[in-house]
Amino acid sequence: MLQTPEGFLPLIQPASATDIQTLVFHKDRLLLREESLALPAHTELIAAGLEMAGAMPLGTWEGRYWQVAQAPHDTPPLPGHAYVGLRALFGAVDDGLLGVAGRGFQIAEWARTHRFCGACGSPMALAPGERAMRCTSCSHLAYPRISPAMMVLIKKGNQRLLAAHANSPYKRYTALAGFLEAGESVEEAVHREVFEEVGLRVHNLKYFGSQSWPFPHSLMIAFTAEYLDGEIVTDPNEISDARWFGPEDEWPALTHTVSIASELLAANRP
Repeated sequence: MLQTPEGFLPLIQPASATDIQTLVFHKDRLLLREESLALPAHTELIAAGLEMAGAMPLGTWEGRYWQVAQAPHDTPPLPGHAYVGLRALFGAVDDGLLGVAGRGFQIAEWARTHRFCGACGSPMALAPGERAMRCTSCSHLAYPRISPAMMVLIKKGNQRLLAAHANSPYKRYTALAGFLEAGESVEEAVHREVFEEVGLRVHNLKYFGSQSWPFPHSLMIAFTAEYLDGEIVTDPNEISDARWFGPEDEWPALTHTVSIASELLAANRP
């Protein structure tokens, strides 16, 4: 599952180090060697004149200091390199690297979208001693955005409710999911989203697990729940189809194991 690797130590202040690894993002894509999908050496980036002054501290892992930088929008990749989306790296690079890169992307995206204050429009600068941007004029603080979302697999005896999400680029059946609204608990969001998306009521919620999902800044919080009552009535704006899957039905293929959705389905297959 996509997650921060064991042994990673986060840092919010730059560290003095000689062994440095820099993750360079161009919007939502990571700079990698085209043939090997390896990261460029920090010395290569410096030699190429890529500006590192705005690099953000990320942490230490495997004896290296890791930092992250956002390349200006008109910056071409280094010769022999390409900008690659993180989703394209599922199963293609080391899981630990993918976990660190996912964490780094969230920091890079936060820095890219908080260059100016949302309250007064003045430039923002890193606040000392914490992971925050502070307005240089009005002192407004902006922390990295984290968007909590619930996920739930509904059980009805030996059947499981799976749905095809209308707005997903991948037309496959999976668990229900949705973002929390202001003022909601995660449990309240589960009940609301289930009723809104498929017209059912559930009970006996059980926490399954959580996962940071850097596309671009979600926190997925997964549950199982028992069917209580109702008939399936889908919201076409959210769900293209939803139905019960039993032991006799073909279970949806799990194309990768990086998401908590895959783990949730694998652990609760009828």
